[in-house]
Amino acid sequence: MLLELELAPAKRDIRKTSPDDLKSFMVEHGEKPFRAKQVTEWLWKNTAGSFEEMNNISLSTRELLAKHFVINGVAVQNQQLSNDGTIKSAFRLHDGNIVEGVLIPHDTRMTACISSQVGCSLTCKFCATGYMDRKRNLDAAEIYDQVVRIREQCEAQYGTPLTNIVYMGMGEPLLNYANVVESVRRITAPDGLNMAPRRITISTAGIAKMIKKLADDDVKANLALSLHAPNDVKRNEIMPINEANSLAALKDALQYYHQKTGRKVTYEYIVFENFNDGLEDAAELYTISKWLPCKINLIEYNPIENAAYQNAEADKITAFHKYLADRGVQTNIRRSRGKDIDAACGQLANKEKAEAAA
Repeated sequence: MLLELELAPAKRDIRKTSPDDLKSFMVEHGEKPFRAKQVTEWLWKNTAGSFEEMNNISLSTRELLAKHFVINGVAVQNQQLSNDGTIKSAFRLHDGNIVEGVLIPHDTRMTACISSQVGCSLTCKFCATGYMDRKRNLDAAEIYDQVVRIREQCEAQYGTPLTNIVYMGMGEPLLNYANVVESVRRITAPDGLNMAPRRITISTAGIAKMIKKLADDDVKANLALSLHAPNDVKRNEIMPINEANSLAALKDALQYYHQKTGRKVTYEYIVFENFNDGLEDAAELYTISKWLPCKINLIEYNPIENAAYQNAEADKITAFHKYLADRGVQTNIRRSRGKDIDAACGQLANKEKAEAAA
């Protein structure tokens, strides 16, 4: 005789439950409506990882929550400390997937570099993450949790608060638009991490229509464009996304963004040896800099095993910088951090992928 087993209903992810739905749940189960607000505060402001931590809520209510919901938190699977103080973390998600994030210490700021997707679909030729398949988008809570974990590392290692967040880790943020925007809202909310929007930067490889949507939605964050080449021919070679989002399309989108928001845009420009490091490239980049108020970050390249690109010589980067600075363009040289642990720009997931394949 076969016994029929009743399957228990799957537990819901409580951080994907709206405040109104959580309030309705409480009332339906004989709880006071204000309990929903208490729980929400525990989840986001106090960053509780379990219902047991919610110590101003009765045991019976916590047991009720645990029966119906889960908190799909993000855990640090392992972390590495660079010689320069950079910390790279492999974050384990509830389904076993791994993403990477980095704490970058600086004299005047402490920056969290966080991921928005597991892998990436854009296949940029110089980026380790681009050689991975995109498995899925991160939800807003998973993005939020990376910030929380890196903030904990910052305070434990350096005794100082986290000051800045950049969406420059694994994945293309504007291809996970809704979750990225929701994570920004949560991070900046008074009942969240209460960080200032001016301290947050969303970096994109260049999705023109989504840049316009950022402007239309008045998303409270800075915008950076991963440019890396000053014309369509070179950009097509290293960034296939450019074929559908040409520099002309990006110019239109960025000007629209600036007109609606009044904000500057940052151009990120990795300087590759004998590819985009000549003064003729600097001249073309200078022309791009006139599109709208901007600043330019010249970035040292960090070689990866799958690509033949190399960092430009120091004197060429200096000359490139001088060309732009002499013409009044706000230009910075961003030195590589965390190279010894594959935590530098373009290297995320390189070692993780190699280990997975071994």
